[in-house]
Amino acid sequence: MRLLSLKNAAFLAAMLIAPLASAQTAPPTTASGHAEHLLAEDHSWNGTPYDHYPTTRPMLSMIKLTIPAHSALPWHVHPYPNAGYVLEGTLTIEDRQSGKKRTFHQGEAFAESVNDVHRGVTGDGQTVLLLTYAGSPGKPTSIPLPGQQKEY
Repeated sequence: MRLLSLKNAAFLAAMLIAPLASAQTAPPTTASGHAEHLLAEDHSWNGTPYDHYPTTRPMLSMIKLTIPAHSALPWHVHPYPNAGYVLEGTLTIEDRQSGKKRTFHQGEAFAESVNDVHRGVTGDGQTVLLLTYAGSPGKPTSIPLPGQQKEY
């Protein structure tokens, strides 16, 4: 009786096992995902309506921003529509001109203001935000006021 070489034995084993493995792997079933709509607004948190999108080529961007506890971001404006989601902590947004303030907590979404001077202020813990922007390539998503440092 002739013994199989190691190479031939491995080939034979693979040929015997492969049909069993493929029989156990079923194709994925088609299913719809569960959507939880977090935000649908035509105006910002302070009531200012969005009037248009940029006329240049669009660029979507997303930023995860971590802000230390007990701090205020510099005063700034956003030239494009954007939205935020609080992953952790709280954020109070302050409108410089009107003095309006609104606080958003973990799990809440908000529509940011466009061309209105504002800033975010954190509470007792750090705040982590997920920010999405509908901007244009090569253009900033946040513009600090003169004399202020960058928001991020």
